[in-house]
Amino acid sequence: MEILAFGVQSDEKPLMEKAFAGHHEVRCLDVFLNEDTAPIAAGYEIISTSVNATLNNRVLQTLAAGGTHLIAQRSTGFNNIDLEVAERLGLTVARVSYYSPYAVAEFAWTLATAVNRRIVRASNRTRDFDFRLDGLMGRDLRGRTVGVLGTGKIGEAFTRIAHGFGMKLLGWDIVENPACVELGMKYVDKERLFTEADLISLHVPLLPATEHIVGSAALRTMKDDAILVNSSRGGLIDTKALVSELREGRFTGVGLDVYEAEAGLFFLDKSLDVVEDDTLARLVTFPNVLVTSHQAYYTVDAVSQIIETTVANVLDYQAGRRSENVLVPSVPKT
Repeated sequence: MEILAFGVQSDEKPLMEKAFAGHHEVRCLDVFLNEDTAPIAAGYEIISTSVNATLNNRVLQTLAAGGTHLIAQRSTGFNNIDLEVAERLGLTVARVSYYSPYAVAEFAWTLATAVNRRIVRASNRTRDFDFRLDGLMGRDLRGRTVGVLGTGKIGEAFTRIAHGFGMKLLGWDIVENPACVELGMKYVDKERLFTEADLISLHVPLLPATEHIVGSAALRTMKDDAILVNSSRGGLIDTKALVSELREGRFTGVGLDVYEAEAGLFFLDKSLDVVEDDTLARLVTFPNVLVTSHQAYYTVDAVSQIIETTVANVLDYQAGRRSENVLVPSVPKT
């Protein structure tokens, strides 16, 4: 059987082909699944999608009509999939419920330290042989307060690094993580965390309850010199509200690996195009903002785990097994 994989990066392709070898052939496409590309899947029982795929009602209808039965998404998040429609159509949908939390946690810290110590500005200057220090002053993190929203596996890994920096630890989650408590984390309500933290990092999933969890009210309560990092999902932050605060000269730094309207932009080369997203265009002009292209997960360790789990999801589907990765349980058609 040949499996069709959408949105496969060039670095990812050899890992995909190696992982599927001995099981199935895999056809890797660099295009993302959306309403325009969905017809390509006609005749493929099993497809694999990336985090920036569009799996709305129309796309799912096209997939089902073309004979697709399994959608194996190569990500933990699944807010891009209309699960109710998928279930109604009898589609099986699986995801990757776990991969290296260190990849994302370490990258979140990369963003935090980069904006704190003005690394991008310094690098740009030295390329022009400008070695002045004006405007490059950062702050020690030791002794300052970090606020971690979401203390699951990634949040815990981020907290362990913060503990290594010697920071005071504040956390918020619906369930306390004993490992974080053992490190000295104090769980508080969101409002107190936003008010007291010098550095805030987001590690919660994007759900209706967490959409714009960092909205205008939360942003206004943060310290003027706070650092905000988001390596989870773009929709956690109200970007227009963030831009408004940045215009007022607030925040030491903002590091964003995700953006709420990133679909159709991230993972693509838009360097020769006119970007019509005015909010993003304004956001990247601020000298204290660093935007990266949803790459926090992108290590050979994490991507290998994601692909291995995707292969396992395919084999489970064919064997009629259901694991914790199955979002929509549907009986495999024979």
